[in-house]
Amino acid sequence: MWRQGWYRFAAQLPSPNFGPRPHPVNIDLLVLHSISLPPGQYGGPEVQQLFTNQLDWQANPYFRQIEGLTVSAHFFIRRNGELWQFVSCDDRAWHAGASCYRGRDNCNDDSIGIELEGLEGEIFEAAQYETLSALCPVIMSQYPIAHIAGHEHIAPGRKNDPGAGFDWSLFKNNLGLDSRSLPAETSGSHRRIPHKDTPI
Repeated sequence: MWRQGWYRFAAQLPSPNFGPRPHPVNIDLLVLHSISLPPGQYGGPEVQQLFTNQLDWQANPYFRQIEGLTVSAHFFIRRNGELWQFVSCDDRAWHAGASCYRGRDNCNDDSIGIELEGLEGEIFEAAQYETLSALCPVIMSQYPIAHIAGHEHIAPGRKNDPGAGFDWSLFKNNLGLDSRSLPAETSGSHRRIPHKDTPI
């Protein structure tokens, strides 16, 4: 199911925004994000364009706020459950930014980033949970994943995604995860909260 870090059941659209992981590295963290461009609008090509440096910065007033941003994630799950991959999981995608988790800085170094099409604080679709619940075990069978966290947990105060609309209890039950692999704050039920316009 894997070829040099590429998952065969994902649509592949290689991003130039990646680099080598430090050596040696233990890829043991999954980071969940949410993204939509413009914020709250779904179904267009803008996220793919952002991750491949093809976004027209003049196409929307919001895009001028993020002009020049060079980012990527390993995976992107659309509202309908469609799965895209931009960076080999063997490589370092640029999704976490300044971050720290389980006593380590620079979470890009040893993590795999999964973006969910959505808005932080808003709920996600059943099709997205289905794809995510199928993808994570496949990743965990290939890489020694021991921790799963949201962007909000690895960059607290700076990021709030995927946000309180993400149902961690459902996700945990779907995968049969041990609570010790998840942040302690995820034990409560999901709820809707106001969002901030943060693309990644």
